Amino acid sequence: MAVPAIKKSEEGSELFAGAIDRSDLGIPNSLRYGVLTQVLSADYDSAIEGLKDFLDRPSPYPNFKEKATRYINHCIDLIYAIKAKRSFPGINSLTRAKQQELREKFKEHFRELQYILKVIEQIQTDLRISDVRSTVYVVRALWIALISIMVLAFWLDIINGLAHTSLIVFDDLFGKLANFIADKFGL
Repeated sequence: MAVPAIKKSEEGSELFAGAIDRSDLGIPNSLRYGVLTQVLSADYDSAIEGLKDFLDRPSPYPNFKEKATRYINHCIDLIYAIKAKRSFPGINSLTRAKQQELREKFKEHFRELQYILKVIEQIQTDLRISDVRSTVYVVRALWIALISIMVLAFWLDIINGLAHTSLIVFDDLFGKLANFIADKFGL
């Protein structure tokens, strides 16, 4: 999916002048970048479809969908609110104060949309970190189990092999020492 560029000549793009910095869009090919650029370009239906597709896409994290659904739905509501306010009929016939109030509402909804999209990205990051942590725990548990098995095998080898052999050698040495003492002292 190609990410649309922000159209400078779009009517109403001056509404967001100063409302967004390029760095607030996120990295290219991210959900936030795609949705925000589509909203800025007044391509609301594509932005909503992108959000729905993102939610319906299979995720490697089983509980991602339940955590992100309400945020995605809120984003869709915000896009509809931005669309309604941005395509307000007769905006030029309103007083300057009303136009300014409408612009402030645009910016407020847009900032909230940015924030909610950042929350969705944070949910993904948290789930990714949680998945990595659980993998680390499993690997660490396997490593400890492997070391424990090796220590147990070494211990059993010492007890059954070396200890038994050492007992035979010490018994033989003790017998030879006892025979030597008996021969020397005439016992």
